Amino acid sequence: MEHRQLGTSGLRVPPIIFGAWAVGGWYWGGQDDAASIRAIRAALDAGISCIDTAPIYGMGHSEEIVGKAIQGRRHEVLLATKCGLRWDTPGQGSNPWTYKGLDGTERTVVRNLRKAAILAEVEQSLRRLGTDVIDLYQCHWPDSSAPLAETMDALVTLKQQGKVRAIGVSNFTPEMMAECLRHGPLASDQPKYSLLARDIEADVLPFCRQHNIGVIVYSPLEQGLLTGKVTMDRTFAEGDYRAGRPWFQPANRQRVLDALERVKPIAAAHNATLGQVAIAWTIAQPGVTAAIVGARTPEQARENAQAASIRLSAAELQAIRKVFDDLGKPDT
Repeated sequence: MEHRQLGTSGLRVPPIIFGAWAVGGWYWGGQDDAASIRAIRAALDAGISCIDTAPIYGMGHSEEIVGKAIQGRRHEVLLATKCGLRWDTPGQGSNPWTYKGLDGTERTVVRNLRKAAILAEVEQSLRRLGTDVIDLYQCHWPDSSAPLAETMDALVTLKQQGKVRAIGVSNFTPEMMAECLRHGPLASDQPKYSLLARDIEADVLPFCRQHNIGVIVYSPLEQGLLTGKVTMDRTFAEGDYRAGRPWFQPANRQRVLDALERVKPIAAAHNATLGQVAIAWTIAQPGVTAAIVGARTPEQARENAQAASIRLSAAELQAIRKVFDDLGKPDT
């Protein structure tokens, strides 16, 4: 699989990155750990050499599963994790919300990007992942209670200490990234982007292209909706957050399925699945370095990896875009 330069860092990433949100069992209705480990190893075998996780995914569980899956294979893996969503720093941070953990206990989660919090959190991630260095360490969400100068001071310190190789952010605006750049290097931003969510084309992608910041997008399949496999008879297990999202509501879901019908001839021409075409479209967009795609089974991981070899023509890229332009926004 080809690899792409990540901004100005020394890192090179595959265009498809393994997303380890679901393997944490958080918001996806649970997950079998043994299957998760097999999926991660199948992804590595297929050339997906980068794994993206975060402490909040199952309150450390995803990082622990990733750590187990890469035992003996750390040299093959570019590890990306995050900081700043904390359930264990009461009285600190911003944007509090309630989160029910895997054990059923409700906890308050906050955004906390203060220096002391980051320096403590990285040690927990290193331990769970079973490594002495994190390749890409990203702020998960901006924290209005922490000056970005302080946040970057912590991240630059970790880079100087050799505990992280590159600094990234996620869900940051161009203005926030510009402020970060005043205090240190920024390898990447991680925004949401898919055929159903293209807001970053207006500002984030142009800014990142201008400043040579890598863009690693998440949710290119819209939590599986763009695979065409989430049909009208699909139900969601308790704790699966997709049940409440607008595009998953029956009327909106039918609109997406109808749009995907219009894409099927392109998929057939490439002997590809709809999900593979959605991934291939995403990683072909100007300014997009890579797309994070989750997998819960080895079969899904291998299918995702094969999308990297699909080369859509300019006409096909435009035709797919027009289908989803016509779709518009979800009804609420």
